[in-house]
Amino acid sequence: MDELHYEDALQVGKRLQDKELTSVELTQSLLERIEAKSDLSAFVTMTADHAISQAQQADSEIAAGKFRSALHGVPVALKDLLATKDITTTNGMAVYFDNKPDYDATVVSRLSEAGTVLLGKLKLTEGAFSRHHPLVEVPRNPFDAECWAGVSSSGSGVATAAGLCFASLGTDTGGSIRFPSAANGIVGLKPTWGRVSRFGAFPLAYSLDHIGPMTRSVADAAAVLGIIAGQDSMDATSSPQPVEDYLAALDSSIRGLRIGIDDAYIAHGVDEELVRAVNEVKAGLQSEGCEIVDVSIPYAEISAQWMVTTAVEVLHAHKDTYPSRKAEYGHIAGLLGLAETLPAEAYMQADMIRRAFAAQLESIFQQCDLLLCPSMTLYAPPREGTPEMDNAESDLAQTLKFTAPFDYSGSPTLSIPWKPGSKTIPTSVQLVGRHFSESTLISVGSKIELMRGALVHPD
Repeated sequence: MDELHYEDALQVGKRLQDKELTSVELTQSLLERIEAKSDLSAFVTMTADHAISQAQQADSEIAAGKFRSALHGVPVALKDLLATKDITTTNGMAVYFDNKPDYDATVVSRLSEAGTVLLGKLKLTEGAFSRHHPLVEVPRNPFDAECWAGVSSSGSGVATAAGLCFASLGTDTGGSIRFPSAANGIVGLKPTWGRVSRFGAFPLAYSLDHIGPMTRSVADAAAVLGIIAGQDSMDATSSPQPVEDYLAALDSSIRGLRIGIDDAYIAHGVDEELVRAVNEVKAGLQSEGCEIVDVSIPYAEISAQWMVTTAVEVLHAHKDTYPSRKAEYGHIAGLLGLAETLPAEAYMQADMIRRAFAAQLESIFQQCDLLLCPSMTLYAPPREGTPEMDNAESDLAQTLKFTAPFDYSGSPTLSIPWKPGSKTIPTSVQLVGRHFSESTLISVGSKIELMRGALVHPD
């Protein structure tokens, strides 16, 4: 059992369905590993009794030949801003430390219906913004405790990378699936806005939030997306677009696909190791028969405007507790204070720039099928609270250049770990696609994995 924690979720799911092991055995093993790795501080709430109960049910159903999904009986974990019935959901905020919802978020219900086992809830930054609340111990990168664990789905990135769960869910408003995925050397899939219901997810910015899988393989991300995607009557913004067979995309040919690259976008202010990773992937895709197309991405204004959009929308999201409980707030209070000073004209201007960027990006996708770029600008940056990360936080235009634009456009993205750089932590690359082109992202992403070889694990 000690050797299973780094297996792919789909591989473990097949072992369960072949009755090589039981979900109870697997779940107990993961619970023991989480305890042994408690210094990583990935979990905020453990649901051990609930998990064993779900595992027992899964074993009973599998024994009877009732298979709910390819991940039936597989232990997973959730970012702690997804509502879980009768289970504490803190949203990373002191004002919600005792919050126990009386319902499940839609994605939680869908994972449960698929027969997965919930190990617990994972830490996040305060309200899913830039830093953890002062009362929350920051998760530690499992490769190097002095390196960044990412925001805001930090616990999801750490737990998945460290083999504390076989898959997790994160959310992304300005990069919070991609940053912790890249920082911890795992796969992060941000679906098209509206592809996955956000009902029951505490919002950072209503018009920007995405929910998606964080896994150790592209195939696992495809499997999780297939479970959580689809229209939901509880979320009017969820798309009626049919859910594709994302696992089938793994075997699709990528020959002839056009890959757009903006060399200036990639190189300016970006660590050389990440630029090298993109160029290595570019060469590999060319050898697979892809065509490389030069494009120009108009990203310059987006990051600054993203802050305006987010500030105004987060103020609305916190209306029940801010400013009435302002004293219990940490760093996010600064964003809320900014929102109180912004005129309506600023939000309107941001919206105009956002719409213009989306239209420009649509034109770019007439020239290519996917974009290739880094997932972030820094390789293995130092942990939260260090001067370098404080500087990065203050220079949002640079920090968010590969992430916020594609939240603004609602485009699907896939962050994929590549070979390690000067440290043991894998580098990463990012693919960006047209709306609802997740299958294409998955197809190309799976080929990039084959080029890379075996994924490096923390231990």
